Amino acid sequence: MSRILDQRILLLVISFLTSLQSTKVLSEWKKCGDRECETAMSRVQATTDYLGPDCRYLNFKTGEEIMVYSKLSRKNENLWTGSKGKDFGYFPKDAVKVDEVFIAEEVEVLTKETDFLCLHGDKYAFE
Repeated sequence: MSRILDQRILLLVISFLTSLQSTKVLSEWKKCGDRECETAMSRVQATTDYLGPDCRYLNFKTGEEIMVYSKLSRKNENLWTGSKGKDFGYFPKDAVKVDEVFIAEEVEVLTKETDFLCLHGDKYAFE
């Protein structure tokens, strides 16, 4: 009985740590094309296949086109945010090449907690 209880506690701890990872703030600041981060900043093309570590990340294959909407700044400048079709998420800037820049001047704004939530289907996953 105590062995089963130990296993359940271990599973609970693993589940808790996983949920913390998927809501972890990646940076407190980001750069956007406007204050609401609604304007596409650039169009990029994937130079490599990328599979992100969790649901906050955008997965893609070499050659796919991605629209960039924000770039994390200060603490974590290597991650950009963009969309590919209906999919949206973070990806490393080193996995893409810029094809076209739409915004000449970037605006730095604070990130929000909702910037780091996972989107499952049509609903946010609050963990």
